Amino acid sequence: MEKNTNLTWDEFSKVEMRVGTILTVEEFIEARTPAYKMTIDFGGLGIRKTSAQITVLYAMKELIGKQVIAVVNFPPRQIATMMSECLVLGGLGDQKEVTLLEPGMKVKNGTRIG
Repeated sequence: MEKNTNLTWDEFSKVEMRVGTILTVEEFIEARTPAYKMTIDFGGLGIRKTSAQITVLYAMKELIGKQVIAVVNFPPRQIATMMSECLVLGGLGDQKEVTLLEPGMKVKNGTRIG
């Protein structure tokens, strides 16, 4: 069990989580852990690149068009050979498999979560 650290509302509100639609997916063969490279459309915020270790539960073709939730205001981060521009969110299972967080119904790309 992880230690629970309380945040203030002001701290939480600084995390900008948005809904985006996955446009492209490809294998990230340069990554140390199996992962996909993806581009995600966040509407007015533009298209961003990222990688995600979601290969256990998701096939590439089923991800195209799926809406996901991601943090879009972290600084870009170098991951192997690519610069990641957002962090896709998911639940981490007992075997470290990731289940993507997604809206329960289709919403406008760029919709803020909060």
